[in-house]
Amino acid sequence: MKLESRIKNSELKELIYVAPSEIHGTGVFARQALAEGEYIGTYHGPVAKRNGTYVLWVYEADDEESVIGRSGKNLLRYLNHRSPGNAEFNGFDLYARASICVDEEITFDYEAE
Repeated sequence: MKLESRIKNSELKELIYVAPSEIHGTGVFARQALAEGEYIGTYHGPVAKRNGTYVLWVYEADDEESVIGRSGKNLLRYLNHRSPGNAEFNGFDLYARASICVDEEITFDYEAE
């Protein structure tokens, strides 16, 4: 099954950039201000068959049998964990869950449902 991205890396670079993070290694930062609810990008890459670095697993909380994983190949693979994060995934699409300032690190809660 081929999973398409909604936004290309070149377009993603207009909204975000990757730089050293105080949280962990490398992180994703806002290149421009992002409003609460704003679409940031889609986590894309090939379907993952097993867990590993940069794999994002998506499933409904009440249906873990429907799990789908992607091995991240775009800039969003560098997202770091923070609870609560300032962004959240809806499927593989990432949205700002709060206003995000220019140069602020974009984070999400790895364990949020």
